Amino acid sequence: MRNRYLTAVSLAMAIAIPALTPGQAQATAERYVIDTEGAHAFIQFRIKHLGYSWLYGRFNEFGGTFTYDQDDPGASQIQVDIKTASLDSNHAERDKHLRGSDFLDVTKYPTATFKSTSYKETGFNKGVLEGELTLKGVTKPIKIEVERIGNGPDPWGGYRRGFEGRTEFVLKDFGIDYNLGPASRTVEMMLTVEGIRQ
Repeated sequence: MRNRYLTAVSLAMAIAIPALTPGQAQATAERYVIDTEGAHAFIQFRIKHLGYSWLYGRFNEFGGTFTYDQDDPGASQIQVDIKTASLDSNHAERDKHLRGSDFLDVTKYPTATFKSTSYKETGFNKGVLEGELTLKGVTKPIKIEVERIGNGPDPWGGYRRGFEGRTEFVLKDFGIDYNLGPASRTVEMMLTVEGIRQ
């Protein structure tokens, strides 16, 4: 009788324990592909020009995925890959210079990447995303202030979730040391991401 009891307990534990493992704990995480095909995502930047105005630009080609766990937002992750040659500031000669060795050196470094390392919600629809940005061959940690825009079904039978993030960093930290003047050492990045659930 005791042996039967122990066998029953062992069987119950064998069924229950896998449900508590980290791999299973992430089962509620939803995976999304960033909707660049429908142009519902944007990576933009701005930097001061001589301290008198703002110069705006964007990257036209990028892609990535993210996961979001509504029950455990801290387990959420994102990775984005950017084609640096797709930089567009609406001025052909300036873009040629920005793509060259003084700035992004896109021939040598065709891709910039961001990969998250942690995410923490700080308030209603607010959070801080931390991760590593690789730009011009240099990898450094950055923080992105995140706003959750919304989520829900789309008209085509899918499900979408959107976020917006903002960060800034010093160009020199990523090996970009071209003298643009003291007011133009820091660049701001704005990321608008709409993902389609897979």
